[in-house]
Order: sequence, then C-alpha cells, then structure tokens
Amino acid sequence: MSGLRQEFIRFCIAAKVITFGEFKTKAGRLSPYFFNAGSFDHGAALGRLAEFYARTIVASGVPFDMLFGPAYKGIALAAATAVELARLGRDVPFAYNRKEAKDHGEGGMIVGRPLAGRVLVIDDVISAGTSVRESVRLIRDAGATAAGVVIALDRMERGSGELSAVEEVNRMYGIPVVSIASLADVLGVLGESADPALLQFHEAVAAYRRAYGTSGRP
Repeated sequence: MSGLRQEFIRFCIAAKVITFGEFKTKAGRLSPYFFNAGSFDHGAALGRLAEFYARTIVASGVPFDMLFGPAYKGIALAAATAVELARLGRDVPFAYNRKEAKDHGEGGMIVGRPLAGRVLVIDDVISAGTSVRESVRLIRDAGATAAGVVIALDRMERGSGELSAVEEVNRMYGIPVVSIASLADVLGVLGESADPALLQFHEAVAAYRRAYGTSGRP
C-alpha cells in the first residue's frame, strides 16, 4: 500500500469520515463501514482533502485542461482542488453545474469557466454512476471531452452485475477513474492497526468485501 493511500485512510478515520459499525446501503446491504465526504466540514479538513486530490491527480498523469465538480458534493471538492493545484504550480479553471437551469442573470446550467478542452471530473465516490453519466453528458454537450474521473474512495463493490460502479464507468466511457484510495487500503490500515478498537473491524470489512467486492485495482 502506497504511503499516500495509507495516509489518506488514516486521515479519514481520524476525521470520522470513515466510521465502522452497521450501515444499510442503497442496495439494501448491511455494510460494516461508512464513508461520508460530508464530514469534511471545516476549513482545515477540506484543505487537507484537497491536498490528497491534487497529489493523486499529479501522480496519475491524466492530461486535463480544467476541473468539473458535479452538484452538490463535487462543487466544494473541485473548487478546493483547484486552489491546491494552483498552490502546486498548476493553475487550472474549474466549473460546476446547477441542479436546475437558471433563467435569469447569466443563466444556464454551468457556473464558472465554460466547459472546454479536456475536463477532469472531481467527485467523492461512484455509487450508481448517475453523477458521472450526467457530468459526461454536460461535458460532451458543451463540445468538450471528459478526460477522466477522480474520486476519494473506490468501494470496489459490485453493482447489479459483476462489475463495480467504477469498472462500469471505465467500460462505458473509456475514461480513467482514479481514486485516492480503495477498500483494499482500508483493509490494509485496519489489518496493520495496533488499536484494538480498529482491528476488531478488520474481519467484518474483509467478509463484506468477499461477499460483495470485485478484484478492482490495488
């Protein structure tokens, strides 16, 4: 497990963005862990999160010209990541969408820089892939190209078929999906933890992955 991935998971656990227990998913499954990007709810945490996104984007080597944050969680993520990329010497524009078109003022669905060139989508996770499909449609309708998607956590969990939501997006659109970390990294941190309060959840998370997971990427 890379240092960045391990560092990110430890950060999420400390910030209570990843919590453990029993949670019901949209698919009706009982999950032993829960990832909630909404818990990055203060400046220091959001700034630290942006560092992880920016470092992951730079390391990925995916070529892009601008960022796009799908409403709602992606808005703050794209904006914060743009700030961090600028701090690292890569100043790129960003945009986000409204849920409903505005019929006054500047109007339209897109706020920020008009979509153009190679657009990198920034989101928290991919569940059913609905947000990505809408983002790709908006990007293509504007005459731009979807360069890829960057998410915080790849759950490595099957959807309705044998593929995960991340794998389905990759296959459907032929674009890279890059994650800061994955469920495999969560398991790695739990398995190496000296804290009994964390170590106790390792087997439950491992069993959940065996039941519902895909091989995914390391």
